[in-house]
Amino acid sequence: MQHQATPPVLILQHLSGDGPAYLATWLQRQGIAFDLRNTEAGDAFPEHMGGHAALAILGGEMSANDALPSLRRAELLILDAMARNRPVIGHCLGGQLMARALGAAVGPSPAPEVGWHDITPAANAEAQAWFGEAPTLTVFQWHEEAFALPVGATALAGNAACTYQAFAIGPHLAMQFHVEVDEEKLTRWSMLDTAAYRAQQQRHTTVQGGRTLREAMPRHLPAQQALADRIYARWWSRASPSG
Repeated sequence: MQHQATPPVLILQHLSGDGPAYLATWLQRQGIAFDLRNTEAGDAFPEHMGGHAALAILGGEMSANDALPSLRRAELLILDAMARNRPVIGHCLGGQLMARALGAAVGPSPAPEVGWHDITPAANAEAQAWFGEAPTLTVFQWHEEAFALPVGATALAGNAACTYQAFAIGPHLAMQFHVEVDEEKLTRWSMLDTAAYRAQQQRHTTVQGGRTLREAMPRHLPAQQALADRIYARWWSRASPSG
């Protein structure tokens, strides 16, 4: 009897500089195929989730509210995946698009966050299932906007700068932070040097400079990648082998 191969994960990439990084590494280690669509490189996002077992949405420097056709297509794919019970995971902009697709607002965060910041998991079983039992987690952030909590979603974590750092709804997870960064991606991002970024560092203690990002990486990246292993394993465990 011939066994049907598990369909691939669909990964939506909005900017060429914001690729899947550690997510791709994790999928490759598990032998899980993925279909990466980079809209900035000219790739079209699919019309629906047929033929894909799960959906991952990456970040981007645009606002989730920007009038870009690719963002609206991503929201339709999020809803289609949920309707088909294909697990969805969103990173930063990806999490914001999940919230927006579910009818929640996305707008300015109480404070922008760039760098390594602590978040506090919520005191509920869902947060423990996704994130473990640690009372605080140090994760990598790069965002100016944040999502409100959709109707029916469970809040999983927060901090003073961003009330909702993550939420779950059924098998689907939205995160405001970047568990997908690896050493290459983080180092490349840390080299950014613009007037706007320097101004943010002057105005907000929550915006760290590039040198701080790099110096803290050996201390925090291994633990975040262990957290990513846990998150990605739980997300993928909800996927149907038949897609």
